[in-house]
Amino acid sequence: MAVFLLTLCQGSRAVTPVFVQKGNDVVLDVIKANVPEKFILLVWKFNGSDVLVTYSPGGEPTVFEGVEFSVKNYSVKLKNLQKTDSRVYTARVTASQEKIVAEYNVTVQDPVSPVSLTVDSVSSSSDSCNITVTCRTQDSNISSTFRCVNQICEDEREKSKTTTSGTFLHVNLVNDSIICNHSNQVSWTTNTGQTKIQDFCQHDVVSNGAITAGIAVGVLVSCLLVVVLSIYRCKKKKEKQFENTVYDVPQEINPGQDQNQNPVTSTYALVEFHNGPEIINTTNVSPPETIYAQVKQLQSPSPPKSPQNQHLDL
Repeated sequence: MAVFLLTLCQGSRAVTPVFVQKGNDVVLDVIKANVPEKFILLVWKFNGSDVLVTYSPGGEPTVFEGVEFSVKNYSVKLKNLQKTDSRVYTARVTASQEKIVAEYNVTVQDPVSPVSLTVDSVSSSSDSCNITVTCRTQDSNISSTFRCVNQICEDEREKSKTTTSGTFLHVNLVNDSIICNHSNQVSWTTNTGQTKIQDFCQHDVVSNGAITAGIAVGVLVSCLLVVVLSIYRCKKKKEKQFENTVYDVPQEINPGQDQNQNPVTSTYALVEFHNGPEIINTTNVSPPETIYAQVKQLQSPSPPKSPQNQHLDL
């Protein structure tokens, strides 16, 4: 229920407009300060002549069907109002003279109907985006266009209108969502779901921070690739040096061989480039034996006997 107070100049009546949703109740109050301490009769009327309540101090009130009256504060409660109950309700007090102590203009309204929002068109460029939407009810519709530039979206034409049934339609942007409101003084409804600007103008919602983060990630990945490639090349280089290394094979010196003869020569294996892993059947192959060269001390040959010594032996 919405209440609006209209204060008029002194000497004229203050009429209070009251809006009530169909089927609800409403209480109409009387300001006791406006009621004389000693009065003869208090009457609530509607449309200026039809009586709702009559009350005389010390007696029992006469109350119209469907109405409740309070003797303490002289207020009335109207129940289960229908649109036909929209009228002016007045409280009059008779003392030395008759005066109006309360007056209300009651309007009974239906709750508003549901509303829908549709996207009519989207046009985009490198730096901006325009989106046009239409908000519809059972008997009315309005359209509005939103423009987004540099991540800032605004309604180019703020749209609001009064429908044929006396309700209001309004389209606006709330937290990056386009909202359509259908309302009157007693109820309101919005479009179900949310229409996000980002869903239609994605290039306008990409922040500079996201771009910077993407660049940083790209640089980091490039650095990691360079490091991994350098380690791989270094490892391959060491493996190649190890494969090309030739070791001297010690040879056995035969007994009786003169040490002054030609020195022992070393035989080197010819090393070829590695052509890939070789599959070796290890089922019946005995483990390799380690061969060590055996070096023996040469024994000096006995000197030949002189002829003189040979003669003595004979």
